[in-house]
Amino acid sequence: MLAIAFSAFNDGDRASTRSPNLHAESRAPTMRLLPTTQGASSMDQRATATKGIPVAMRRLADLPGPRALPIIGNLHQVDRSAMHLSVEAWAKEYGPYFRFQIGGRRFVGVADHEALSVLMRDRPDGVRRGAKLERIWVEMGFPIGLFVAEGEAWRRQRRMVMAGFDPAHLREYFPALQRVAMRLQGRWSKAAARREAIPLQPDLMRFTVDAIAGLAFGAEVNTLESDAEVIQEHLDKIFPAMFSRLMAPLPIWRWVKRPADRQLEQSVAAVQQAIASFIAEGRARLLAEPERRTRPANLLEAMLVASEGQDSGLDDTDVAGNVLTMLLAGEDTTANTLAWMIYLLHRHPETLARARAEVLREFGDSGDISHEGLGRLDYVEACAHETMRLKPVAPFMGLQLERDTVVGDVAVPRGTVVWAVMRHASLDEAHFANADSFCPERWLADGGPAQAASSAKRVSMPFGAGPRVCPGRYLALLEMKLCIAMLLQRFDISGVDAPDGSAAREQLQFTMSPVGLHMRLHERASAGQAGASRTAVGDD
Repeated sequence: MLAIAFSAFNDGDRASTRSPNLHAESRAPTMRLLPTTQGASSMDQRATATKGIPVAMRRLADLPGPRALPIIGNLHQVDRSAMHLSVEAWAKEYGPYFRFQIGGRRFVGVADHEALSVLMRDRPDGVRRGAKLERIWVEMGFPIGLFVAEGEAWRRQRRMVMAGFDPAHLREYFPALQRVAMRLQGRWSKAAARREAIPLQPDLMRFTVDAIAGLAFGAEVNTLESDAEVIQEHLDKIFPAMFSRLMAPLPIWRWVKRPADRQLEQSVAAVQQAIASFIAEGRARLLAEPERRTRPANLLEAMLVASEGQDSGLDDTDVAGNVLTMLLAGEDTTANTLAWMIYLLHRHPETLARARAEVLREFGDSGDISHEGLGRLDYVEACAHETMRLKPVAPFMGLQLERDTVVGDVAVPRGTVVWAVMRHASLDEAHFANADSFCPERWLADGGPAQAASSAKRVSMPFGAGPRVCPGRYLALLEMKLCIAMLLQRFDISGVDAPDGSAAREQLQFTMSPVGLHMRLHERASAGQAGASRTAVGDD
């Protein structure tokens, strides 16, 4: 899921405009986003009285919100590791438009999904990511990739990256993805035989790192079969450090280097070294096999060929920036979504049984999992979409306005940062019946999960919307379905537990993840027999 989530992780889908399982009495659209007329002297200007478009009547000062203290604002009211929950609570208390302050930074909270959809469709010209994110990204020593690029730089890189995520290319990459899934199966079979609890997120992050490295870079990093230091251990430090610095009221790391800052510098250096190695190996393959230039075997090779074009406007720095983007986005967001999905399936035995029945109906007890077969797993895909509705790994987005804008009935001046509350509407009974319940069936109401998920006006937007919708969304869903199909075909889940035995707690470290889940598995008898049979055949 180049979430995100990368969110994320982007050309908007132009499919059905119906939302999944919306109530028939859902509210009619109540917002429009209008840039104020060019040359207007002040925000007092009123929007032209056009039918169906409300006039902006409120200013930021008119918005409700929690009472802020001098200097620290509302910092004393939030736990940074669960900050999204505090902002979601404010949306419930004060309504879909409110204001708050973190240190000296002022935000406008927007929880109206229609307003957010329009804002995201105004990117990159009218809306951009917060400028602070780009400053911190560069300060950490990283080149600009698609995730933080803006304007023309984003457009150039977008074209380069999108070509590699075409569904036809993913079909060609699928055998490599199968090999990674088999390694994960082997790792979990050993843990099941030893009756060991499996640290769920670290294993899933190894899976996603191996997958993206193989698919995008043609590299066999094989973290799943290694107990030595792996690149995933360094990647895991980057997003939490970035989020910590984004939310910090003062840039202490610029004045004092703490142990965590030194560890981060070491991890950044290790990741940069790995990226340089990927690029060097890609260039060597192109040199040794010139035919790859007309049919690149992976995304890295396609980017290198594109960067060599006379009018590409791209160079090795752009390539390196997007290698990093894919490593970070491909690891964190998809792995955390899978962790939440496995946790929710285990807590809902009837849903898990239906998902397993679909997998066994398609692949049998021990058959190979095929790309075509995964495309027919409608219920498993519905489980993924329902997981992303309830547990989006990107529960908020920071959107900085590039021009004076009317959002709903609020006049918002240029430069304001909108805190987009992405989950609020997804948990609203006005849009989803039994909104707090895990009910994948709601995604099957309108012709299957793909149609529901690509709805242009969907309420749940885990991959974003508009021109910057996640380019890796097809890969993310493919990885999720492959992992879940392998798990349900080969294993019975005897437990998925949080450290204290209670419900899984949400933790925000740039992306939102469950805290410390451990999974216990038993290998299914038919799967174990099939594995032994394959081993015997291989030994011959």
